[in-house]
Amino acid sequence: MKITFLGTGTSQGMPVIACPCPVCQSTDPRDWRLRTSALIEHQGINIVIDAGPDFRQQMLRAKVKTLHAILLTHEHRDHISGLDDVRAYNWLQKRPMDIWGEARVLTELKREYSYVFAEHKYPGIPEFEMHSIDGQPFEVMGINIIPIRVYHYKLPIYGFRFGDLTYITDANFIPEDEKEKIIGSKYLVINALRTQKHISHFSLPEALELIAQLSPRKAFITHIGHQMGFHNEVAKTLPENVCLAYDGLELEF
Repeated sequence: MKITFLGTGTSQGMPVIACPCPVCQSTDPRDWRLRTSALIEHQGINIVIDAGPDFRQQMLRAKVKTLHAILLTHEHRDHISGLDDVRAYNWLQKRPMDIWGEARVLTELKREYSYVFAEHKYPGIPEFEMHSIDGQPFEVMGINIIPIRVYHYKLPIYGFRFGDLTYITDANFIPEDEKEKIIGSKYLVINALRTQKHISHFSLPEALELIAQLSPRKAFITHIGHQMGFHNEVAKTLPENVCLAYDGLELEF
C-alpha cells in the first residue's frame, strides 16, 4: 500500500488569505499546505480520505486518473466541499462515486448536495453511491478498513486504519478502547494544529504524548496551521521517529 499526503493544512490552508505572518510568506513549498486529505493506493485501487475545497487541485496534482471511493472523517466543509468535482470521475468511469461516512455525515451530504438527490435531476450533476460506516470494520474494493472513533471537541468523527497505518485528523481526544485499535500500527498519521492548546485539535505536545503512548515506528503530523511555525524549524525539534507531513509526501507501508 501507499499513502500520498494530498493536503496537510487546516481549514484555511496555508498561506492563509491576506495573512502577513512570516510562515504565510514562506518560499519553502513544504509550508504551502492545501486542506487535509490523503490518497491510499493498493494494487490499482485508489481511495481518497476527505474531499475538501482543494479536491480538484489535489487530484490534478497527484495525477489520479481513477478513483474508486472516498472516505469521510466528518462533515465539516473543509472535508466535504469538493465532492461536486467527482462529476469528472462519474463521466470517465461510467458509475456513481462510492462515498463512505457515518449516518450523520451522509444525512448532511443530502442536505448540502440536495441537487444530487433531487427527484428530477439536472443533467451533468455528480452521482454518489452512499455507504454507511457503523463502527465495524468494512471493506472497500478488497481493502480492509478499521474505523476508529475519535472526537473533534464534542463531535464524534472517524479515523481509519489500513493494515500497518492509522490515519487520524481533526481530533483532540481518543477513548482508551479506541486506542487499542491503533496499537500495533507501524505508522501513525495524527493531527496537530499548533504548539499551543486548542479546543478541538491536538496541540503538538499533546500529539507527541499520544505518539509516545502508542509507539509507532514512525509518526506523521498533519492538519498543520501557520501558528505551528516554519516546517524546517519545527522539524528540528521533533523526536527521531516523528516528522511533519507535507503536501506530496509519499509513504509505502
